[in-house]
Amino acid sequence: MARIFEFGERMEAYPVPVLNEREARAGAGILFFAAFVAFFQAFQMGDFTLMRLVVLVFLIDFAIRVLVNPRFAPSLVLGRLIVARQEPEYVGAPQKRFAWALGLAMALVAMVMVYGLNMAGPLLLAICVTCILLMFFETAFGICIGCKLYNLISREKAQLCPGGVCGLQMRAPITRVGPVQLAVVAGVALVVALAAPVIAGLDQPERPAAMAAWLGAAAD
Repeated sequence: MARIFEFGERMEAYPVPVLNEREARAGAGILFFAAFVAFFQAFQMGDFTLMRLVVLVFLIDFAIRVLVNPRFAPSLVLGRLIVARQEPEYVGAPQKRFAWALGLAMALVAMVMVYGLNMAGPLLLAICVTCILLMFFETAFGICIGCKLYNLISREKAQLCPGGVCGLQMRAPITRVGPVQLAVVAGVALVVALAAPVIAGLDQPERPAAMAAWLGAAAD
């Protein structure tokens, strides 16, 4: 029973329970993709069916993560399968639990709104955008914003952070950005900005009649 209801793996080499960051990022990527598609369908096409399903999945997934054991959360199980051949990157479990508890709270509020109150107002929009941004930052950049909030309110500072940022004293040379690199980024951004009005004036590509009809029906 103790192995079922626990959070993180205890390993002699680490002072706190740990999780596999690669698995967590893979799980975040899976949920990000589902949430993004559901958000687009709901707020652009007015169909909240997929949104309701995703909210239900979120609530169940995060409830299992926080209240039972992350090892059994569906998104993390899938994430484990996807990154099974990669070397684990161990991170501290306490800050992850706090971050995922925030996700559980947002999923609970969204659940009440789309099922109980049947409402899709600014609050639901804000929750959806926040969840999508949090998952995007975690899966794309390895930045757990909830973990950073943990450091602001917890007496015990987070240990074993992703990328070793908790104990990082000096940045490696490969992580530094020079003025030439910034100039290239600015130059590309300028080219895109100048090209945007020209591209906007081009005729739209022709689509097959079946695809156009399907998109029109979905929009209606």
